[in-house]
Parts: sequence; structure tokens; C-alpha cells
Amino acid sequence: MTQSLPRISKAVIPAAGLGTRFLPATKATPKEMLPVVDKPAIQYVVEEAVSAGLDDVLMVTGRNKRPLEDHFDRNYELESALEKKGDANRLAKVQESSDLATMHYVRQGDPRGLGHAVLCAAPHVGQEPFAVLLGDDLIDPRDPLLQRMIEIQELYGGSVVALMEVAPEQIHLYGCAAVETTPDRDVVKVSGLVEKPEPADAPSNYAIIGRYVLDPAVFDVLRETEPGRGGEIQLTDALQLLSQDEKVGGPVHGVVFKGRRYDTGDRGDYLRAIVRLACEREDLGPDFRSWLRSYVTEEM
Repeated sequence: MTQSLPRISKAVIPAAGLGTRFLPATKATPKEMLPVVDKPAIQYVVEEAVSAGLDDVLMVTGRNKRPLEDHFDRNYELESALEKKGDANRLAKVQESSDLATMHYVRQGDPRGLGHAVLCAAPHVGQEPFAVLLGDDLIDPRDPLLQRMIEIQELYGGSVVALMEVAPEQIHLYGCAAVETTPDRDVVKVSGLVEKPEPADAPSNYAIIGRYVLDPAVFDVLRETEPGRGGEIQLTDALQLLSQDEKVGGPVHGVVFKGRRYDTGDRGDYLRAIVRLACEREDLGPDFRSWLRSYVTEEM
């Protein structure tokens, strides 16, 4: 009799980074709290986890990240003021973030890379498979990537990474996967991984983007993983070992994503993400698109 795999219910969001690419804005404000239109980037990520059925969310934070906790907590003074004004619309928006999920927090303490941040989640996750969502990647809710990754993990076991085809000259910015085809067009089996290779050394142009569904065996591997590129403990290095030995924690598969992704980790892409999302909003889009067309015409 085949033993059924435990249902995934927990999401881990590493959020301890310093946000140096956005200085001086991030000197006193966590990069995850930078607004994308009128919501902080981190809220989009939590909403994505909840939409995929993961309502138990652990955020791995660091020093000066208290605003993250405050954002997902109740603000009784603000709520009371809005209620007295009869501003039900804004009151609902304020309460939405505190009602999204059951939030937990743990401090990374010493920033030693993504692999170390994931390892900080081990006591909370236990022996269940779990999802990891990076806050720099916003996935459009109309393209349910995480749900598909959970389906593949429940089908095959092991771990699943999100992959995206990029131009060869960009592969050095990402972890890169060597892959084998499967009967599913959007699914590949990962036979190897390397962190930020030079284009000439890259096994493919399949880049890892910021979504993972991981077998808990990854924790034991991470405990033994030596610092790699940049002197940090790389999650990619741990997944490379898992891809080479299925007896350790099952196979590693990849879901090839071709939907809408907004990269907020780069200043230019952050601005483009705001423009795209604002243009698609029913309340902002018509006027904003009209202004944008006029502005572009004048500048050209």
C-alpha cells in the first residue's frame, strides 16, 4: 500500500535581506515593505501563499524588520479612527492584511544566505513538505504557479523548483538547472543545479525563480552544506545534492513558468512592475494609461 504524502500547509518567506540595491530607501524601511502601487510587496507574496491553500506562514526576518510584523498585525487605533469616520472601504483594506493567514516569525540573526534562512524554518516546519516564496518575485494571481508546483510535489514527492527560460547572457544572475523532459510539457526532471554560472558553463537557460516546494530532507542536507558562492550557504547547492541522490529526499522536478512575473528586486523592474499593475487596476488603470500614453508621446 502506497503511503500518502502529507498535505502541504506551510509557507516560508525569507525576509532578512538588507535591500542594499534600494538604498537609501531601505536604510530604515525593509525592502519588503516598499509599495507596489498601494500594497507592500510582501503582502502580494503572502496572498499568493494563501491562494494556494497555505495559510500557515513563517517569515524569516532579521534586525530592523519589525514593520513586517506590524503590517500583518492589528492596528486598533487606525481601525477605530476609520470606523468613526465611516470609511468602511479603507477599514477593510487595513484589516485585510491582519486576517490573511496565521503568521509566525523567526529571526535569522546572522545573514548567511538563502540556504541558512530556510534552515531557520526547520523547527516550525518539522517533517512536512513546505513551500518557500521569495519576496523579490511577484507572480500574477492569474497564473497559479505555486498551485501547480504543489500538484507536482504531491504526484512525484521530493522537491519542486520554479524554472523560467531566460536569455543566455542573463543566466549568470540565477541558479541554473540541467533538465530532462517528462510527459508533461510544463514539467522537467532536474538532473543538476549550479548557482549563477557563467553563460559558457551553464547547463541550460532554465533559471530558478523564487518559488520552491521542498521535501523536509533538505534540512539535513543544509546542515552539512558548506558555504558556496559569495561565502553563503546556498539552497541551490543543497538541491543539487538531492537531485543527484533520490534516496536522500526524493527526486527534484521543475515547473517551467511562462506566465506573468514581476521582479521587484531590481530598481528598473520594480518600476516596470508598478506600471504594469497600475495599468491593470480597474480603479487606476483608465486614467493612468491615458496619462502614460500622453507622457510617452510627448517624450518621443
